Amino acid sequence: MSPGRRCRKAKRRRSFPFPISAFSLPEPIPDCRGNLLPSAIMPRMKLEQAYPGIAFRWRSRNLWARLTRVPPECVHLEHEVSWMATFVPDTLYLRGKASVRRRPARPEVSLCRACLVAELESELSRYSGRVVAFEPDGEAVSQYFFVAADDFSAAGLEPQTAAAIARRLELPLGDCERCSSASAEERAASWLWITREEVGSLDEARAIAMARGEVLCPRHGARKLCEALQQLSEANLFYVNVPYGDAGAYLWI
Repeated sequence: MSPGRRCRKAKRRRSFPFPISAFSLPEPIPDCRGNLLPSAIMPRMKLEQAYPGIAFRWRSRNLWARLTRVPPECVHLEHEVSWMATFVPDTLYLRGKASVRRRPARPEVSLCRACLVAELESELSRYSGRVVAFEPDGEAVSQYFFVAADDFSAAGLEPQTAAAIARRLELPLGDCERCSSASAEERAASWLWITREEVGSLDEARAIAMARGEVLCPRHGARKLCEALQQLSEANLFYVNVPYGDAGAYLWI
């Protein structure tokens, strides 16, 4: 990967109820007993098995790339330099420590906008748990990630913010606002999409509690989140994952 892709102009950041350093990407990964193991010896799915629909650049898969820990890049990043994301689907980073949420874990990869959206939409539409998703700030977002409700405290969320999101996850949602002719089962909503106009910062616990949001089924929730990412004219997302557990929230920093 050329240095220019990682060295974009710094953007103005909003304040958040947890430190950005809490989501730094370390080398060791804890096993089920809490022992730290080098990421290189953790069981991981092969690249072709994990991402069968994506072609990757050969230069990002050779020995030098592995030695320098450069993740494989989709072929579109050969020329598309204004939009990229580091996709680490099965790993959650909490206070500087990585925790694998699904084994075997899919490998970390760098994707263009189209490849990321295709992977996310397919994954999110199959997730049956509850989701509260916050629209990211296109001028400041550097990471967009899912945290399960059970991990709110470990993630460093302020108690008031964690409590407000947890309450929204418990409230009944009814039917999806975008489904019309679908069956009752397909119309059942499990997503609450909250715009930046409703909640501008995650330290606004009262706004989180009062936001109307948009109630969506998994299919339309996945589409809404992906549309928000597609609307970012430029992006350099250092961390994107997928949902795990029974319920949680998509947050951004």
